[in-house]
Amino acid sequence: MPLIPGAHYIYLGDTARLPYGAKSQATIARYAVESARFLEGRGCEHLVIACNTATALALEEIRGAVGVGVTGVIEPVVAMASGKGVGSEVLVLATAATVESHAYRAHCAAHGLRATEKACPLLVPLIEEGWLDREVTREVVRTYLREALESCSPRLVILGCTHYPLIAGLIREVLEELGSGAEVLDSAQVTSVAVAEGVRRDGDGGGTFECFATDSVEKFRRLGSGFLGQEILGVELLDLGG
Repeated sequence: MPLIPGAHYIYLGDTARLPYGAKSQATIARYAVESARFLEGRGCEHLVIACNTATALALEEIRGAVGVGVTGVIEPVVAMASGKGVGSEVLVLATAATVESHAYRAHCAAHGLRATEKACPLLVPLIEEGWLDREVTREVVRTYLREALESCSPRLVILGCTHYPLIAGLIREVLEELGSGAEVLDSAQVTSVAVAEGVRRDGDGGGTFECFATDSVEKFRRLGSGFLGQEILGVELLDLGG
């Protein structure tokens, strides 16, 4: 059930140019602005940057390029973390580019939280491959978490990449194996609730969905269906250029 009843959702997956997490700030900003302008051109009234890396490295560029409201995925989850009152130490799992930007560190500091940022560059390729429950994925998660927990004892772990919710259960299991009782927060889910609270629309319908991908339509449909928990029937191929 959509969180905003009666809304028309337009989603663009820039699959031809992923992963953003290994690219420079200038390239990420250029790609993200192109995508944002396309979505505005399709009539969107509010834009959600459904990517932590694009939020960390291109939020202001996107806001300057479009004339609609823009919400990123970092501020809402950090605000949620600060409101939980479970201590000041937070572990953020993210792509290398997000970690190198220190966007989470800055947002957490503004909320009185101390963030340990851990780059997990192998996770997106594994998730994209569909290896959600393979032993190799568990071992990679275990290695990253073990390294991170050597330098911090967080009460909260933020999934700072919108791919990571597909392995959220695995991350929770490995945290428990390593003796951590940290709660796991999904930045994407928290952001969706925040946007729904700020963008109200009258209507009783379940909403409509229009989906675009810049490459690998079949792969996008498979992965997207996993995120939504239901089959995506139509994905239109889009060429945004190089």
